[in-house]
Amino acid sequence: MGLHRSRRKLMFTVSLVAVFTAALVALAAQSEALQDWAMLKLFAAVTVDPNASSGPDSLSAAVCGSRSPIPDPQRAEACVLVSAGDRLFVVDVGDGSVARLRQWAIPFNRIEGVFITHLHSDHISDLADLHLATWVLQDRPGKLPVYGPAGIEKITAGFEDAYEIDYGLRNAHHGDALAPLATAGFDAHAIADSAPVLLDEDGLKVTAFLVQHAPVVPAYGYRFDYKGRSLVISGDTTKSAELIEQSRNVDVLFHEAQSNEMLALMRTASLANGQTKRAKLFEDITTYHSTPEEAAEVANEAGVGHLVYYHLTPPPRTWLMEKRLLRNAVRVRPKDWTLAEDGTQVTLPVGSADIILGSR
Repeated sequence: MGLHRSRRKLMFTVSLVAVFTAALVALAAQSEALQDWAMLKLFAAVTVDPNASSGPDSLSAAVCGSRSPIPDPQRAEACVLVSAGDRLFVVDVGDGSVARLRQWAIPFNRIEGVFITHLHSDHISDLADLHLATWVLQDRPGKLPVYGPAGIEKITAGFEDAYEIDYGLRNAHHGDALAPLATAGFDAHAIADSAPVLLDEDGLKVTAFLVQHAPVVPAYGYRFDYKGRSLVISGDTTKSAELIEQSRNVDVLFHEAQSNEMLALMRTASLANGQTKRAKLFEDITTYHSTPEEAAEVANEAGVGHLVYYHLTPPPRTWLMEKRLLRNAVRVRPKDWTLAEDGTQVTLPVGSADIILGSR
């Protein structure tokens, strides 16, 4: 009986403290001074220090967009943020991806360039938002460099035409100190060769290579080498010898993954509902993407350390969809793989063979 009385007394004390705490919070919420103090602490906590160190030297990549154009409220379209030491680069910038980068409070002043795999809308649609994020307040030394297939100049020129008024209005309001017109816009670089080295400095080499995404020609993947660590981003592609060769012995391969079996089920459901055009779309896209098992084959044949499935079609919303997406792939590659979500990050410390998996 004494034990039960002690427990009841403890529960009463805890409840009393909880009520008292809630009352204090309610009273504090009515104090304007305390409201302002709390807001100041909050804003200070989320303010980005542009000069803060990124930590131990490493090559890393974070998925800022893990889906194809098929909607998913928890995922943005194709985007990977690559970090080489303190230097940042973005590979593709689909819808919602810049909002994801803002949520991560990354130092936009460190983004040195954008690499576009191909000119489908789900890989370029957030270019204007990325431009703004790296322009206003950022002291960008020049226009935003953008590398991509032939036609990238037309894409960036179109964005500049569409946002010319915006550039002028921001400059008129904030002046050259915050929004200088001299650095507004893009510096487009069309990739001309089959496997050119786009950057090679300070231990970092970025190589573009052709992938198979016909009738989207040309389309590229990208390889990043940094102080002995390496990663490849496939972009949209079918299985190809060039992708395998460029991925040879890399630490990490980010490879697209599309379940044609699930698309067949979606096509059947669309036909049952009389949506014939939608059904035709699901049929068409099976011809120029890779299945998860094909991505696993590429990783195995190339001797890849770790495989990250991204640009997922359809994007899995449940554990059941995840299991169905990778049903055949896990038989090809039972381990050393990750199914990406927005925020999935892989870090490759310099001077080490470690592959560190995490999340933003």
